[in-house]
Amino acid sequence: MGCESGRRILAYAVIIAGGSGKRLWPLSRQSRPKQVLRLFEGKTLLRLCFDRLRGIFDVGNILVLTNAQYAQQVREDLAELPAENIIAEPQVRDTAGAIGLAATALSVRDRQCTMAVVTADQVIEPDQPFIKAMRKAIEFVEKNPDALITFGIEPTYAATQYGYIKMGKPCAADKGCETVCSVAGFKEKPDADTAAEYIKSGDYCWNSGMFVWRAATILEHLKRFLPGCAEPLEKIRTAWGGPEQARTLEEWFVRIPKASIDYAVMEKAANVYCIRLDCRWLDLGSFTALADIITSDKNGNIVVAGHSELLDCKNSIVATEDNGHLIALIGAENMIVAHSPDATLVCPIEQSHRLKELLEQIEKNKGKRFL
Repeated sequence: MGCESGRRILAYAVIIAGGSGKRLWPLSRQSRPKQVLRLFEGKTLLRLCFDRLRGIFDVGNILVLTNAQYAQQVREDLAELPAENIIAEPQVRDTAGAIGLAATALSVRDRQCTMAVVTADQVIEPDQPFIKAMRKAIEFVEKNPDALITFGIEPTYAATQYGYIKMGKPCAADKGCETVCSVAGFKEKPDADTAAEYIKSGDYCWNSGMFVWRAATILEHLKRFLPGCAEPLEKIRTAWGGPEQARTLEEWFVRIPKASIDYAVMEKAANVYCIRLDCRWLDLGSFTALADIITSDKNGNIVVAGHSELLDCKNSIVATEDNGHLIALIGAENMIVAHSPDATLVCPIEQSHRLKELLEQIEKNKGKRFL
């Protein structure tokens, strides 16, 4: 299979769709995560991710891992996905647990299968560089079954909100049309000066949080580097597909130690490689990130709303999913106005970093009703 091939491949994709996205409150909630908000011409981030993967994988080979409370919303958004391909986590255990659960479920189907892991809250444009890089990663792993592949995003500025990957030397085993490099190190979110040094060196990429590996390989690494997950995952595997699946998952999944996959495995394992992904990429974590996705009007306003009227407004962000609701502003400048059926946020853009503080106050005074 060459990297230019357009045919479907015999591998699996897992979409991680569990985060709630507090920095997009009140649109995103504990009961309605950001990946199912219809902010992109009526489509969700989850749908955009799913459609992107359909350019590579058969629908039956795409799985979604989500929190139990979001499972029904995922089913409604991705109606064509087989019901058994939606895996509901009974509790959040961070990415190591989520990936371990997905790999365990896939290992019941085919322990030696190759699996890709992507997240539902990323904007990737255009699709073709992603598709090309994903095909290359799968091809590489099928030839090198011990390999762990991650994707580094070609940075466009000295971002401090992302982790970084330090790229090593090109892999001698790679004879394809994209360069697969060894990984020299993973770096936490840097300060501004350090980020600038990373960009200047040309040796660093943003850490995308996307991966390709064999299900068996990642399970072996999890059991080695996060031994507390070994017994829970084995109990879940034994019961998977049988009458005790739900009860066993409920009982044992919560016993998996909470850890990120980067900390648990990627920073410790050998045979870790990276493919650069040169495309428009955004981790949608805040209202200000919409400015990188939505074209502004002549006054710099970002509007995601069916009906709006802005009079003498500049550099503001207006957002709602309610296409029947009119948002009208006069003289607003550098403001966020976000409307949902039961809550509205009005906030200066420069104060948006205080949303966590606001939500803590709301919970203290109003309970969890509006969270």
